[in-house]
Amino acid sequence: MVLSFRHKQILAEARKSGRVLVDDLAGSLDVTPQTIRRDLNELCAQEHLSRIHGGAVVDSGVANLSYEARRLMAAEVKDEIGCLCAAAIPDAASIFINIGTTTEAVARALGNRRDLLVITNNLNVANIMAANPHCDVVVTGGMLRRSDGGLVGESAVDIVQQFKADYAVIGASAIDEDGALLDFDYREVRVAQAIIANARRRFLVADSSKFSRSAPVRITSMENIDEFFTDKIDSPGLLEVCQNKGVKIHTLEGQSGRGEE
Repeated sequence: MVLSFRHKQILAEARKSGRVLVDDLAGSLDVTPQTIRRDLNELCAQEHLSRIHGGAVVDSGVANLSYEARRLMAAEVKDEIGCLCAAAIPDAASIFINIGTTTEAVARALGNRRDLLVITNNLNVANIMAANPHCDVVVTGGMLRRSDGGLVGESAVDIVQQFKADYAVIGASAIDEDGALLDFDYREVRVAQAIIANARRRFLVADSSKFSRSAPVRITSMENIDEFFTDKIDSPGLLEVCQNKGVKIHTLEGQSGRGEE
């Protein structure tokens, strides 16, 4: 089915922000909420979007979005999350940074820091950090995933296991309300699990669109995360899990606090 001009506008906003809301679209497109609901239902029927309460999100499930689509989704928010996380990392630190567009935002925010050692299985992160003359970069081996510059597989795991880093900065494709961190590629997950196991402090970076997505492979759970950097947490269930597991939460809305130990 050929997309209408309004449908294209809705999809463009969804890919930029990760989600769209009925009331926001009705205001920006100057149509009724009923018209937007009908548009969203049609786009969902064509498998461009998935419905959530009050709006829709970019469709996902057993296959991830393209790298370019993920890079554009909530790009400004990811940059702000990257700055928030980078502020918690001191100079002269060793850091694992794994695959993901939000972890790349952290790397950009570390661009002027000094005496860092970065170990990464993300070629995009390696290229970003290579521009910093005060940073040493170790790139893992592994099979190159051309779609996003990720290095995956057992060779990458072997390199990661040779280090004990001060910090791990990891992302996730989806986060369940029960605190499970999820991804799509089992080979990538094996590397992420090795990174988590070999870091002294584990930082999770993810924007709130990940709370309404799904993915089939489990990385870990919130109990193995020390600090969580995001724009906001609207889910009472996920917030409770973070509090119960003692995860320190940092949001762009200005909330920061540690859960109960």
